Amino acid sequence: MTKFPLLGEKIEDKWNLSLKREFHMTDDKNLFKSYSKSRLPLYEGKMIHQFTHLYAKPKYWVDEQEGRKALLKRNESDISQLLDYQCYRFSYRAIGRSTDARTLIGTVLPSNVFSGNSLNIASPTQDNKSTVFISAVLNSFCVDFALRQQVSANINMFYIYQLPVPRLTKNDRYFNDIVQRAAKLICTTPEFDELAQEVGLVSHQQGVTDETERAKLRAELDGMVAHLYGLTEDEFSYILTTFPIVSATVKEAALSAYRNFAPMFGVSEILASI
Repeated sequence: MTKFPLLGEKIEDKWNLSLKREFHMTDDKNLFKSYSKSRLPLYEGKMIHQFTHLYAKPKYWVDEQEGRKALLKRNESDISQLLDYQCYRFSYRAIGRSTDARTLIGTVLPSNVFSGNSLNIASPTQDNKSTVFISAVLNSFCVDFALRQQVSANINMFYIYQLPVPRLTKNDRYFNDIVQRAAKLICTTPEFDELAQEVGLVSHQQGVTDETERAKLRAELDGMVAHLYGLTEDEFSYILTTFPIVSATVKEAALSAYRNFAPMFGVSEILASI
């Protein structure tokens, strides 16, 4: 896996990951208010899970103009410039233990939401397809395995920047296959209609909410990512054994997907020996 560049390395003509925090839950508490139709939700870590922004409801809301003023640099005028919160962004929980069922928990946030410091946020990439691809790879068992060798309780940005990740783009083989599957997991509500259309879906209605079908898509993504890393079946099987809390059914489905995709990727031990 280490043959791939680390996420902290800047590479020309590829997407690059730039992480940040938005609002601090203590220092910026004056911005956090109760629900109002005119306010934007404040996302916290407990509100998301892998490939979903609907894990819990928001507790706080922020007046957009107050939020913009806080985000703009000192003495910078608000001329309605596009700010990060208005875009789709990958985010992950800043707290995650190596003993949890899964350590890295992330998803793509809807546009027009703010976030607290229990989430680390990636600045928008060159295109939204890359953002969806990032979500697919970072939520995989392979990347989680690499991360679990380092973290104890906090997943600070340094740990993410130290992850080796294949930086596929739209012209690379398998990029669209991975993006399409991840988009169906992410784009399940009207807030994601624009993203859905950009990646080739008609709308969020093509998103998948049935849990059985979602599990199938996730298994396929895990199998595909394992092939991207060039892992053998034995290597991927070993990685799955390091997640003791994850159900055997989920791990078996991921390994089965790996086997199904072997002819397509052409990097399995069997094909290599032939």
